[in-house]
Amino acid sequence: MLAKRIIPCLDIKGGRTVKGVNFEQLRDAGDPVELARIYADEGADELVFLDISATLEGRKTLYDLVRRVGEEVNIPYAVGGGISSVDQVYTLLRCGAEKISINSSAVRNPGLISEIANEYGAQCVIVAIDAKQVEGRWIVHTHGGTKPTELGLFDWARRVQEMGAGEILFTSMDHDGTKNGFAIEALKKMNQTVSIPVIASGGAGTKAHFKDVFEEADADAALAASVFHFKEIPVPELKRYLKDHSIQIR
Repeated sequence: MLAKRIIPCLDIKGGRTVKGVNFEQLRDAGDPVELARIYADEGADELVFLDISATLEGRKTLYDLVRRVGEEVNIPYAVGGGISSVDQVYTLLRCGAEKISINSSAVRNPGLISEIANEYGAQCVIVAIDAKQVEGRWIVHTHGGTKPTELGLFDWARRVQEMGAGEILFTSMDHDGTKNGFAIEALKKMNQTVSIPVIASGGAGTKAHFKDVFEEADADAALAASVFHFKEIPVPELKRYLKDHSIQIR
């Protein structure tokens, strides 16, 4: 069994790390490069940087930030936000990113998943899926969670795997920032639907929530933001806790 991964997520807006609840009520959480350095030193397995307003504002991902992070940290990191071409992926990888994350652009042009995977390998491609329950059905949303689509979560997950995605980053919009735990049942079904690694996101509030998502939902990795940014759960402490509960962690 592959070791589980702990991944701090840094949502970027205006060059700063921000965090909200249910994708709203954003508050400042600090300098992303400084936070990245701290997480690398503390033993985080990977990092994810998401320029959360890039698609909404029609901007390209902040290449300079990606380059600065690459100069400061020695752990793998993924970058997402406004990526819509293989050329942009090339630039981000040159800047130091190991993986890229696409969301709205994948929904708009599923062929982009295959293009990137064919050019740089499936291991480079994370497809981020933001979804919430609408009348009892999990519905995919794009543009930073602001635009509902006609896509069902599990059908879309199956399709992105078929198109060549190497991982899925599933964020439950209903759980995001609530600190009430991950969307365990949805994650269980996700893992029954696809065979590629699934990163769980949305809802982490206690160390037990991480244990639950690994034990009950068999997530390959757990991603969180505010509990790390605001020092509620230090990464080294979380890793010790998980090891004490016999969860194989990197």
